Amino acid sequence: MSLLNRSYSVLPGFRLGFGISLAWLGLIVLLPLAMMIVATSRMGWPAFLGTVLDERVLASLRLSFVAAAIAAAINAVFGLLLAWVLVRYRLFGKRFIDAMVDLPFALPTSVAGIALTTLYAPNGLVGQYLAPLGIKVAYTPLGIVVALTFIGLPFVVRTVQPVLQELERELEEAASCLGANRWQTVRRVIFPTVLPALITGTTLAFARATGEYGSVIFIAGNIPLVSEIAPLIIVSKLDQYDQNGATAVAVVMLLISFALLLLINSLQWWSARRNGAQR
Repeated sequence: MSLLNRSYSVLPGFRLGFGISLAWLGLIVLLPLAMMIVATSRMGWPAFLGTVLDERVLASLRLSFVAAAIAAAINAVFGLLLAWVLVRYRLFGKRFIDAMVDLPFALPTSVAGIALTTLYAPNGLVGQYLAPLGIKVAYTPLGIVVALTFIGLPFVVRTVQPVLQELERELEEAASCLGANRWQTVRRVIFPTVLPALITGTTLAFARATGEYGSVIFIAGNIPLVSEIAPLIIVSKLDQYDQNGATAVAVVMLLISFALLLLINSLQWWSARRNGAQR
C-alpha cells in the first residue's frame, strides 16, 4: 500500500536530483559570479568607487540599460503582434517568416552588427533615405537600440507563441456572445492569459540586450560619453590590463541586472497571483 502512495518520478529521488542541480548551478553560475565579487573586494572601496563613478563609466552604464529597456519595450509590442500573426493567420510564406524569427539566434552577433551598419549607414540602403530627413541611425544611440531590438525579438516571439497556440478560441467566442467587443475581448480574455509569457519574453530580451557586445560595437560608433556601451568599457579595460577596473564595472552591471530582474519577476509573480485570485 505504501508503494502505491509514493509519487512516481522518472528522475532520481528528490535529494539526489536536488543535490545534482545545486552542484551544477553552483559550478556553472554561482562560482564564477562569486569569484568576480571576491576579485572586486580586493580593490578596496576608494578604488572601486573611483572606477565605477567615473563619468565615462556612468554614461556607458546609463546608455546600456536605457537602450536595453527601450529595445525590450519595442519587442514587447511588435513581438506580440508578430506572434499573433504567426499563430492566427494563414499567409503566404508563413514558414519562411517563422524561420526568420530565429535568425538572430543563429547569426553571429558580429555579422549582425556589420549588416546593420551597412544598412543604416548614411550611404546605406536605408540610411540614405533617412539622412535627408535628419535621422541618423548608425554611430548613434539610436543605432544601439536598433541592434538590441534585432537580437531581442526572438525571445518575445518564441515565449508568447506557444501560449497563443494553446489559447482556446471558444473563450473569445463566448466573450463575443456575451456582448464584448473586440477591445474588451483582448483586454479581459486574451491579454491576461498572454501577460505572464509576455513579461517573461520581455525580461529575457532585456537581459540579453544589457550584455550585448558583438552586434553593437560596429553600429554604435563607440564615441565616449555618447555611444559607448558598458561591455565595451569592460573590454577596453581588459585590453589595458586593468582587470580590477573591468571586474568592478562588471559587478555593477551584475548588481543592476539582478535588481531589475528581481523586480520584474516579482511583478510577474504578483500578476499571476492576482489573475489566479480573480478566477
